[in-house]
Amino acid sequence: MAPRSHTVTNQAPPLVGYDVFTTDRVLTEAVDRHLPPDLRAEVREDLVVLGRASGSAQVREWGERADANPPRLRTHDRYGHRIDEVVFDPAWHRLLGKAVGAGLTDAWGRPGGHVRRAAGFLVASQPEAGHGCPVSMTHASVPALRAEPEAAEVWVPAATSHVYERELRPVAEKPGALLGMAMTEKQGGSDVRANTTEARPLAADGEYVLTGHKWFCSAPMSDAFLVLARAPAGLTCFLVPRVLADGSRNAFALMRLKDKLGNRANASAEVEFDGTTWARRVGEEGRGVATIMGTVAATRVDCVLGSAALMRQAVAQAVHHCTYREAFGGPLAEKPLMRNVLADLALESEAATVLGLRLAAAQDATDAGGGEAERERALLRIAVPAAKYWVTKRCTPVVAEALECLGGNGYVEESGMPRLLRESPLNSVWEGSGNVQALDVVRALRTEPAALDAFLREVGAARGADHRLDRAIRGLLVELADLDGIEARARRLTERLALVLQGALLVRWAPPEVADAFCAARLGGDGGAAFGTLPHTLDLRALVDRARVEV
Repeated sequence: MAPRSHTVTNQAPPLVGYDVFTTDRVLTEAVDRHLPPDLRAEVREDLVVLGRASGSAQVREWGERADANPPRLRTHDRYGHRIDEVVFDPAWHRLLGKAVGAGLTDAWGRPGGHVRRAAGFLVASQPEAGHGCPVSMTHASVPALRAEPEAAEVWVPAATSHVYERELRPVAEKPGALLGMAMTEKQGGSDVRANTTEARPLAADGEYVLTGHKWFCSAPMSDAFLVLARAPAGLTCFLVPRVLADGSRNAFALMRLKDKLGNRANASAEVEFDGTTWARRVGEEGRGVATIMGTVAATRVDCVLGSAALMRQAVAQAVHHCTYREAFGGPLAEKPLMRNVLADLALESEAATVLGLRLAAAQDATDAGGGEAERERALLRIAVPAAKYWVTKRCTPVVAEALECLGGNGYVEESGMPRLLRESPLNSVWEGSGNVQALDVVRALRTEPAALDAFLREVGAARGADHRLDRAIRGLLVELADLDGIEARARRLTERLALVLQGALLVRWAPPEVADAFCAARLGGDGGAAFGTLPHTLDLRALVDRARVEV
């Protein structure tokens, strides 16, 4: 019998055994909003299955185990043969199997494919975010692969398969495959045009051998990689398989795994190409950046979705804890000041989710063709880097504040909050950090007038509904009218673009109390720099109730 002094009281029960999808009102509303009626029942059924799994004790345990037992590099087998493999905890493979089986690499060409996949990605990332990296890159590889029909014929069906197989074998012998990327080099980083990896043509058309060193190779256990290297005509995109058609291993030397702040379940590596590394050209020689841009845009959308997932999980945990934890005579969630904090966090989470699903819907419209396709493509050109810049930057302060809502309990590893916090900066760094995104927005403004037109039409759909949004749109137009010295204020401009877009979407689609709070605090200046500074006159209880998970 435990001593009476050790009786446990006033502790919140674990948030486990629930449906991550159906308990997220914002996400379920977005899925219904953006899908045609004839698809909703089928997609909801699939997402409920994934949602129940993602909230289960078993999958949560897989996430904890995968993070606690990070991958290990195995360069040689027991006989001394070079094998360059990465060994993962079995939980990692179970998470990947669940994600691939749910179709999270299969969006392109599927009716409503990007919206259903975006919702699934947001759900599956909540118990463990690291396995989303190979899922994201495999999904995003399809636009680049399509630039080379012969490669696409083999690799696109493998990449979009719903079957996960971990063994390295020729792709023709596998029911499904994963793809990674190796773009950046130590001297260039985000400036991929500074890459020095060389590609030498072979006699067969489209075949090359590579020589060079890649500083970041994401998901090095994958079956193939998209790689940038310098061919005779300039920077070119290549597909580098791990196993060649005859079953032999390609020359792909893993030098070391990165010891990262977070994302520890996922492997990132340095890789060496020794002059015999076989590669197939993807797209035209000298057009590597253009070939890869569709892939980059897709992974940037996933950065938005991944950050939205982290925010949602952090906010759900904070609201859950404060609902059950009592202090000063009642539940924490009922205390006016704590309610303000929770409402402010919920507001940020909702804005991120609504924006992320809108980007997915635009990609669906682009893929479908027709009258809206070009306008939606133009909207993505400016909305993707703006959303990637802003949503990923908001993730860390949201998670940190949510952790504080749990007090000392939140600072303890067992709560899961430290893992969320370590993960939270990643999406801001991956696929181009903040300055890269802001400069990409500037590039779109200068060179693609249709992008700004599409953006203004999108936010214009909400004009007249809220005076603070109208004033913010007018202020944005004034700023856009003067492009002198725009690079130095590119972050400021990108932030405003993102906030105005979020405000317009919420005004159109969110409950009035949500839109009112966002416009007041984010556009009207009636809020402070820290969370928990919303105007007290708002309906804060409604915002918190909307974010609460009912178990």
